[in-house]
Amino acid sequence: MTAEQLISFARGAPSLDIVDVEGLKAAAVRAFDADPAGITAYGTSVGYLPLRKWIADKHGVEANQVLVTNGSLQADAFLFDHLVRPGDAVVVERPTYDRTLLNLQRMGSELYGVPVQPDGVDTAELRKLLESGVRPRLAHIIPNYQNPAGVTLSLEKRRELLDLAAEYGFIIFEDDPYADIRFRGEALPSMLSLDTRGVVVHASSFTKTVCPGVRVGYLVGSADLIADIAKNATSLYISPGMVSQAIVHQFCVSGDIDRSIETVRAALGERSQVLAESLRRHLPQARFVEPDGGYFLWVEFPEDVLVDKLAPAAAERGVAVVKGSDFVLDGGQHALRLAFSAVTADRIDEGVRRLAEAVEAVRS
Repeated sequence: MTAEQLISFARGAPSLDIVDVEGLKAAAVRAFDADPAGITAYGTSVGYLPLRKWIADKHGVEANQVLVTNGSLQADAFLFDHLVRPGDAVVVERPTYDRTLLNLQRMGSELYGVPVQPDGVDTAELRKLLESGVRPRLAHIIPNYQNPAGVTLSLEKRRELLDLAAEYGFIIFEDDPYADIRFRGEALPSMLSLDTRGVVVHASSFTKTVCPGVRVGYLVGSADLIADIAKNATSLYISPGMVSQAIVHQFCVSGDIDRSIETVRAALGERSQVLAESLRRHLPQARFVEPDGGYFLWVEFPEDVLVDKLAPAAAERGVAVVKGSDFVLDGGQHALRLAFSAVTADRIDEGVRRLAEAVEAVRS
């Protein structure tokens, strides 16, 4: 199967046509012109200071509450390493990001999966879990266009989570890389912005709004927490990549990031709509929640469709997908995550048509 023939719904990354390559090239030149000494040196473990300040201003916090990292997955790793010890209870969404699951399992934490509903994590189930005596160190929540389910956490549930965290003494880890990629409805306030009791640590990334190759993410938390994690970062790598962070800074302060977000929003909004229409046409038996933003759509099939068979059957027909079982502690045998971010609108229907052929093949 050649690259031209393969249609991949597997990777949550933007296609090249919606990456502002020219804007990034210009931002790189400006970065080297503006601060050659700063970006060619080691820098500090908290990241490129002008970008740190820009992020702090965006979130309405002090600069000493921000740590800029090499991608948001490293921000996650720093936080988990700081807070979680083997045997600690950790709440995760069900389903949730597969790498988060793997990293927490490797750390020896005791994971509790709480189901995701069309309006986000089931807070009633979480309350039952807490009332049963489970005392989590933290709850990992992806509030906007959740990876992989594509759902958005309602405002009511955001407030309820904050109350539960304060009542039962756990941290909400608000993992929020997709927030700006909204193409329907009104933006909701982050839990970080609603938090008056210091129970939220927030992470995000420029991967989805600029491009994955910059590898720039960040953590926002209390000044003490960030200072402690920064000490660990110093011993790990002295400083993250100053060049990429300075390029992102120039891209942000010039306003190019706002234009980039609009481009990505428009393209992904169209792709999401085409994907939903194609699923309704070719796979009417499939169940899904159409996302309001982000990169992903979660599809659930009838019980006679096993994704362990479906994924290879789809691959034989030139379609790459990710099995739902990758995103849960157990189960997910009848679900797929479809990433529409990297598939241009003119290829989506053909991809779903091939997937429907694969479904028929494994059912018969």
